[in-house]
Amino acid sequence: MRYNRFLKWFGVASTIGMLAILLGGALVTKTDSGMGCGRHWPGCNGQLIPDEITAEVLIEFSHRLVTGGVGIFIVVLAVWSWKSLGHVRETKFLSFMAVFFLLLQALIGAAQVLWGQGDFILALHFGISLISFAAVFLLTLLVFEVDQKFDSDKLRIGKSLRNHTIGVTIYSYVVIYTGALVRHTNSGLVCSDWPLCRNNEFSLPRNMYEWIQMGHRLAAALILIWILIITIKVIKEYKDQRVIYWGWISALILVLAQATTGMIVVLTKLNLYIALLHSLFVTLLFGLLTYLVLLVSRSRIK
Repeated sequence: MRYNRFLKWFGVASTIGMLAILLGGALVTKTDSGMGCGRHWPGCNGQLIPDEITAEVLIEFSHRLVTGGVGIFIVVLAVWSWKSLGHVRETKFLSFMAVFFLLLQALIGAAQVLWGQGDFILALHFGISLISFAAVFLLTLLVFEVDQKFDSDKLRIGKSLRNHTIGVTIYSYVVIYTGALVRHTNSGLVCSDWPLCRNNEFSLPRNMYEWIQMGHRLAAALILIWILIITIKVIKEYKDQRVIYWGWISALILVLAQATTGMIVVLTKLNLYIALLHSLFVTLLFGLLTYLVLLVSRSRIK
């Protein structure tokens, strides 16, 4: 019991750490601090520890330190979970995914610093980190045996809800990618109005940056509508299965919060704190959707 208790708290610390990596990466992008340490990695401006500290150096170097420290935590969590919970079906897969995608995002970040990468490649950085976060998050839930507390083996989910759950989770990754693309192409203010690019006229986007911005808005609107439809279906048909019922209500709340902060980001001309909240909500939404996918994979067909 003592061993498992320590593993639980280690899982919580690793999940919070992954959240810090995601928000730290978003902060680096939103403040244009990616070159704070110049073309040097893992050192900073030719030094192991920089002696000249500017805001950009502080943000970029802190992000690297957090990533390195949390990376050690995640490797330990993966190995520890593998040994302690190897009998649980998803443990080994999630352990591998957590470490693999953490290393992948670190390598992409290093490649950007050393050689530079195109915006369309860089946009994958946040999404790759998000997969690692989801894996760590699900590992932590397995350690806490959350699925057993909700009797996931007794859940009965219809084929329609199964398909919707898997489909909207995959589609959420498309929404996340387009949002990252908006940031990396500096398309955030190319359309200063909302919901249209120019509210005084109805017209197609005029250049690539407007297409990226409006494409993300359309993708975000579609996922909101999709999750709303699923939630209505769940409220009507799954009141007796509380983890599914409250899971989808929570998903609807998170996607509404995501859409609202996205709108406010535009109207406030990229307010940093609102933009970070926007990243936080989409991270929590993706983590919740992956948990719902896990429940679907364990349930019986209704």
